[in-house]
Amino acid sequence: MWEKIQRIWKIKDLRNSVLFTLAMLVIFRIAAHIPVPGVDVENLRKFLSGNQIMGLMNVFSGGTMENFSIVMLGVGPYITSSIIFQLLAMVIPRLEEMQKEGEAGQQKINMYTRWATVPLAVLQSYAMIRLLGQSQYQILPQLGGLAMFSMIMTITGGTIFLMWLGELITEKKIGNGTSLIIFTGIVTSLPKVAQNVIINYSPAELYTYLLFAVIAVVTVVGVVIISEGQRNIPVSYAKQIRGNRTYGGANTHLPLRVNMAGVIPIIFAISVILFPPMIAQFFVNGAGWWAAVCKAVVELFNNQWIYGILYFTLVFGFTYFYTAVIFHPQKIAENLQRQGGFIPGIRPGKETEKYLGLTMNRLIFVGAVFLALIAILPLILRGLTGTQSLAIGGTSLLIVVSVAIETTKQIDAQMEIHEYDRM
Repeated sequence: MWEKIQRIWKIKDLRNSVLFTLAMLVIFRIAAHIPVPGVDVENLRKFLSGNQIMGLMNVFSGGTMENFSIVMLGVGPYITSSIIFQLLAMVIPRLEEMQKEGEAGQQKINMYTRWATVPLAVLQSYAMIRLLGQSQYQILPQLGGLAMFSMIMTITGGTIFLMWLGELITEKKIGNGTSLIIFTGIVTSLPKVAQNVIINYSPAELYTYLLFAVIAVVTVVGVVIISEGQRNIPVSYAKQIRGNRTYGGANTHLPLRVNMAGVIPIIFAISVILFPPMIAQFFVNGAGWWAAVCKAVVELFNNQWIYGILYFTLVFGFTYFYTAVIFHPQKIAENLQRQGGFIPGIRPGKETEKYLGLTMNRLIFVGAVFLALIAILPLILRGLTGTQSLAIGGTSLLIVVSVAIETTKQIDAQMEIHEYDRM
């Protein structure tokens, strides 16, 4: 590892990119500790500690919500906007054509994604302010129209600021900026979690801590195996004779990854599963049948087993869904046939498409079950042991390890490019 760090330091461009990325992440953490004026932070922390749903959002955002900071929404609205446009590209022909236009089309889609992030951030910040304003902990004072507008604009500006930082980091090509911001938020919250575990430690709970440690090790090992796992489909290219020369005839393989969707299903599932109880929180203090329904919804999602089943189902389903969005057997089969390639024993065209689809479905099942189990294993342990520690440890470790692997690969690629240029 130290040898690799020394090699990175010796390559000027790569060293500058790494230092720039670290500086941007430090700026993000500084912004995460700048609170919005007029908020009782101590009462906010009491509210988050007593509310499972909001506590989950706080941990996932890296603690920015706990301080009611100017970047309390994190990059959540930007991720939501990105997912929306990925889904719209499946049903709107114009967006699908943009995706096929290469870099120029992707830049247009990125521009639309940024524009859509602004209204999403406004809506989410307004909803969060209203929700905390109705809390019994007196987190926010009575806000007038100007104060409400100022607070919404501040939080929205913080989200846009993080989106800008993420894109600056991505341009350096050593990792995805949005993923690194989420990664940094989770990693910087770990010392506080460790401190709480040490303070509340008792010899009687040693078995519980060992269970969580085993889950952490299994998660790290499992994520590495699943992330790196792939099925190599053999592909042969027919020989073509032109004059006195022979072209083609090569044998290669088509890699199909076990977890092609990455951590997107986890992020999407968290966003969806948090939405119903968050909306219901607005009306629990009302009267009538509607308030009773909202209270029932909140109680339903606070039930550990029901929450775990829903979480498992959503992660499993979104893994299949997102893979279907990014993996197209028909296009791969057409490209192979056009280039004179074929899978040995499989006829080109429809038979190849069916074979790739069936193989990918089997691989997705393994990846989907793995992601879903990793997501809910800490919840199961919490239900069995009764401890409140490491509520989403599996999800956190999954994101941290996946982003670390992706960043390492991009840095290695940059080092290889530099070595190639020197030759």
